[in-house]
Amino acid sequence: MTIQRTSAEENQSGNVANNSKKKPQNSKTGRWLWFWVGMSGIAMVSATAGALLAVSLTSTPLQQAQLSPQEEAVFDGDRISGSGLKFSQLTRPVNILVMGMSVLPPDIQNPPEETKNLGYHPQVNSFDGLADVMLLIKFDPETKKMTMLSIPRDTRTEIEGHGVKKINHANIDGGPALTAKTVSNLLNGVAIDRYIRINVLGVAKLIDALGGVTVFVPKDMKYQDDSQHLYINLKAGKQHLNGDQTLQLLRYRRDELGDIGRIQRQQMVLRALMDQSLNPSTVAQLPKVLDVVKEHIDTNLNVEELVALVGFGVRTNRSNMQMLMVPGRFSEKNEYDASYWLPSKQGISKLMAQHFGVESQQAQEQQITEPGSLRIAIQDSTGGDYNTLRPLIRALEKAGYRNVYVTKPWTEPLDVSNIVAQQGDGNSAGSIRDLLGFGEVRVESTGNIGSDISIQLGKDWLQQKALLEKSTQP
Repeated sequence: MTIQRTSAEENQSGNVANNSKKKPQNSKTGRWLWFWVGMSGIAMVSATAGALLAVSLTSTPLQQAQLSPQEEAVFDGDRISGSGLKFSQLTRPVNILVMGMSVLPPDIQNPPEETKNLGYHPQVNSFDGLADVMLLIKFDPETKKMTMLSIPRDTRTEIEGHGVKKINHANIDGGPALTAKTVSNLLNGVAIDRYIRINVLGVAKLIDALGGVTVFVPKDMKYQDDSQHLYINLKAGKQHLNGDQTLQLLRYRRDELGDIGRIQRQQMVLRALMDQSLNPSTVAQLPKVLDVVKEHIDTNLNVEELVALVGFGVRTNRSNMQMLMVPGRFSEKNEYDASYWLPSKQGISKLMAQHFGVESQQAQEQQITEPGSLRIAIQDSTGGDYNTLRPLIRALEKAGYRNVYVTKPWTEPLDVSNIVAQQGDGNSAGSIRDLLGFGEVRVESTGNIGSDISIQLGKDWLQQKALLEKSTQP
């Protein structure tokens, strides 16, 4: 940054000194400046026109659930977007609960007639089943950040009036309101402003409407379930997926991490979609996208509020997009009568304080994280072995990181290493990045599940290796 400031100062003084000699060039520069201002204005007008068209659709209800006054009171009904020309701007931080619904005929009381004699269970366009995916997304115009918290569907928690269950049962027991209340109770009382439920049939249409998504498939995926006509057949590698193929990637569970592996792939797809789709043209296309998926969506957001959320996403720097997961562990084989994700109260307190502003006494006592207490996992994408990683391990241990271990290689080839804040501790990830002198900090949960920080090594590590070897020599 110092170099940039110095260069700017030199350019400015140079311009002043040579002002009289360069009038024609300044005039030409001015014309180009006004040209680009004009082009930017046209782009903004186009995006705004699309957004205005979207707002004109607000008479079309997007909420399909019938909530009682008591259920409506679970959500904060205060306005979240501006008015007049500022209708597409968020006026305050807002938390949105997103549920992905995968519903089969046996999951609902009155399945459609056409599904009864098929010999298999097709997906049904309904919102009455289990919540297959659950996300709490914070849009914060004050910090200019988007934070997405994945809640494993097998999370063991109390559902008010229904006992201790997996959290995905809350939707069956009481719809979006009870789900929101259950999520809030799990997450130390965090406020939930709105909800979105989207059926899996709508997810495929949404991705197709956005033009598909380019992602790295981590391994060959093949799975067949004739009872649902679910057929997964994907090859490893970077590729552009359509809606149906993306669903295959998201629904695959035949790996050692089960639902947690699915959450990691969800985060990969979400980041790729945001990188590819959040731009001014997306705002302009919102009416078309909504028209494609509106029958598969149930939400208490109106279209005007959706425009504001998408507009915020367009203006958000990708480095300010964070993806977390409720901290916890898998239940042991004979610990309960079913398999659960057991949430960590201590981890939740720390995470909610850092990223959602929900303070607690326990969280205040955890503000400082000592290097020696962090679990650092190394995932190499460059094809090296343990011996080639020794300089990196020694550098970390020399700095006080005593719990460093090498785990399975990262399958996606990386040019730039990822310093992944697996548990949401971006400050500690940043400290490691500063220590090593390479890599990019990512606050997400795509790293080693048992780590606090995962270092996914790319080609930039090979460039720094010699420097680390010299710095760690006795």
